Amino acid sequence: MRLSTVSFRYSRRGPWVLRDVELTLRPGSVVEVTGRNGAGKSTLLRLMAGFVPPTRGSVSDRPGVVGYAPDVFPVDQPFTVAAYLAHMSRIRGLSSGSAAGELAGRLNATHLLEQPLGDLSKGSAQKVGLIQSLLAPPDLLILDEPFAGLDEQTRTELPVIIEEIAARGGTVVVSDHQKQLQDFPGAEHWLVADGGVAISSTLPPPGSTAPSRDVPDAPSAQVVIEVVVDADDADEVEQKLRADGYLTRRSS
Repeated sequence: MRLSTVSFRYSRRGPWVLRDVELTLRPGSVVEVTGRNGAGKSTLLRLMAGFVPPTRGSVSDRPGVVGYAPDVFPVDQPFTVAAYLAHMSRIRGLSSGSAAGELAGRLNATHLLEQPLGDLSKGSAQKVGLIQSLLAPPDLLILDEPFAGLDEQTRTELPVIIEEIAARGGTVVVSDHQKQLQDFPGAEHWLVADGGVAISSTLPPPGSTAPSRDVPDAPSAQVVIEVVVDADDADEVEQKLRADGYLTRRSS
């Protein structure tokens, strides 16, 4: 899948949210998208999912089955969770609801199935959004802030599901303020800022001897330098440091 000179704005005279973005997503890749609020992360994800067309440029070779979970799940629908998932399964052309039941079990949501959507908490609604995005095995899975409000069991299970999708050749793109995929093996990290997208690869896990084309050989001696930045600038600064090959650790 390729984004070629993609630019986007919401109105004819509105400001450009993204400008001349060039990106390629390979089968089997996992991408973590970060950036400050309002930088255009959700817009980029909706462009990749096909929900909005680019104002300029093109998106080509989008995979056939796309799963998408928004950052805010629309709970104002007259369904129970089970009825909603059954409805979405029919839309996807699935012959049974077995996928929904299995996913509900994996994401610790079985107890939610008979609840009305309008009664769900933020985290519970997030689980339902994740389940519907996974009902048909996606070739492209796009998740907008999926870890927000999730319990520990689901936070642990979701990266496992992402790894399974990538292992069979699917592409996964995740907007992630929670940094749950910061150390995901082999992941790319995209920083959305100033209308563009900067790309870096993940650092190797501690103790790994595998070389990385993006990270220089470690020096024989290392020191720790503390850098204090505004909270709004933390994502951008950290990504720039990592792109230059430095190991970063975030404190609260």
